[in-house]
Amino acid sequence: MNIKAHQVGDKKIAEVIADSVLIHSPEEGLQLLVDLYYQEFDKVIIQEKNIIPSFFDLKTGIAGELLQKFSNFRMQLTIVGNFSQYTGKSIKDFIYESNKGKLVNFLSSVREALD
Repeated sequence: MNIKAHQVGDKKIAEVIADSVLIHSPEEGLQLLVDLYYQEFDKVIIQEKNIIPSFFDLKTGIAGELLQKFSNFRMQLTIVGNFSQYTGKSIKDFIYESNKGKLVNFLSSVREALD
């Protein structure tokens, strides 16, 4: 895993770069969050492929638990990927509602996340 730091205005953004799944559980997500929080990052960008697929099955509770941790730390999170493969109404609604806010976003590119 590598962290690429971006500075956009007064925001310090961590882009997490890895070839494999990094977050298998809310606890692993929390560890990543804490590591980046104490490095004074304001926002995290992570690829969809770096999160266990069951995150996107809302019945597992992984998404809710992990996003609550980001909310508690007031750390912005952007998950970058192609979300068209998730056809369930609940996940589509979840992504749509998340994208209305500023804390958690699901976007198609890192460039879009940095803008």
